[in-house]
Amino acid sequence: MVSVILERSRKKRLEQGHPWVYASEVASVEGEAQPGGLVEVRNHQGRYLGTGYYNPASQIRVRMVSASPLTVMDTAFFTERFGNCLQHRERFLPGADAYRLVYGEADFLPGLIVDRFADVLVVQILTLGMDKCRAEIVEALAAVLQPRGIYERSDVSVRELEGLEQRTGVLYGEVPRHVTVEENGLKVIVDIEEGQKTGYFFDQRENRAAIEPLIKGWGARSGITLQEVAAEDGTLHQVPVNKSGKQVTFPYWDGATVLECFSHTGSFTLHACKYGAKKVTCLDVSAHAIESAKANVELNGFSDRVEFVVDDAFAYLRNQVKGLEERTERATGEGADAAGKPAAKADTSKPMTAGGGRTWDVVILDPPAFAKTKSAVAGACRGYKDINLHGMKLVNEGGYLVTASCSYHMQPQLFLDTIQEAAKDAGKVLRLIEWRAAGKDHPQILGVDEGHYLKFAIFEVRSKK
Repeated sequence: MVSVILERSRKKRLEQGHPWVYASEVASVEGEAQPGGLVEVRNHQGRYLGTGYYNPASQIRVRMVSASPLTVMDTAFFTERFGNCLQHRERFLPGADAYRLVYGEADFLPGLIVDRFADVLVVQILTLGMDKCRAEIVEALAAVLQPRGIYERSDVSVRELEGLEQRTGVLYGEVPRHVTVEENGLKVIVDIEEGQKTGYFFDQRENRAAIEPLIKGWGARSGITLQEVAAEDGTLHQVPVNKSGKQVTFPYWDGATVLECFSHTGSFTLHACKYGAKKVTCLDVSAHAIESAKANVELNGFSDRVEFVVDDAFAYLRNQVKGLEERTERATGEGADAAGKPAAKADTSKPMTAGGGRTWDVVILDPPAFAKTKSAVAGACRGYKDINLHGMKLVNEGGYLVTASCSYHMQPQLFLDTIQEAAKDAGKVLRLIEWRAAGKDHPQILGVDEGHYLKFAIFEVRSKK
């Protein structure tokens, strides 16, 4: 085997479980290393540390695949690894037919992602070493899961860093463009060919379910109370009654009003409706995403409680806040007259400049990654502060802000600090109710910080008094 000898002065990351060897850590290569081929990694004293695949064109020179000697990544190798992946998912997601089956480094298969959508698998091959094993990967997946079809979605720019072209297409069997799967008891239509990434984001599965306690318990704000009413047979039943003493027949009278921004396929919208939301506003800048969300909402029978908006989330939130501020000025008489002097009474004859002014009991912000590189962190902080500041201003008093970041470079403490700055500027007090990461089909290797990318928080929002 070819050996990659590491620098004496390197950090001992491999010994702590990290699977990458950077180009700057390589002192020498003994033998003729083949691009994408297996090499043994040794420390400066020649002690064996593990086996990985090599790419001289990548800054990540070696990606580790085994802690013991390995001569080939053949079908048998992948069959064993995929079997272990399946066992983990069946243990922690019993009965599920859709999940991330292979999560790269965390499943000891760096550079490979496999998502399962019922009997269809979607493969994403990110590195040269895995690209050379495409046939073995497909053969092993077919043996372990017996899928109807396997589709490749390697249409990501990171492949270019490995000297590879982007590619998509059917690798095995038959693959329909749309597949319907189930998540937390909800049906979701997944666009295999044109959906974002591999078609769906499984990492928020448990986080979507975590919003359930936020969705009910809001009827009292509207003056609705439960009162005992005698039925014809004389038995007493509790029924909702409004301020006027009339019985409320709307079944979701106790539900929250919810705004989901960056909705993609409407996954949080579906969960909010399932848990009893009164009304949900589902927003995304992509018309294609909103059409997908509409199809999912209709499939689950929630169309009567969901409104759809195609708009930029930043602009939409700002417009709602501006409208809210104008309405507040009109109601309180604050503001100034034409000469700039404080006005005792608002001039209601002038039309409002903003069309917004709405508020919600629960505001959900699940944006795409704002910081894909370390140099983008400063701009990402501004973006996260902007949406969270405006989002929390639109939460009804005592309501909830649900916010997430999938930017690895946005470290957890920095994310929390950014939200705290937003709360300070908004004049809000936030109580952290829940703090979560990615789901059980996205395990994390301790010491591999790159896998700790998803931050998810639920805050109660109150005004400073």
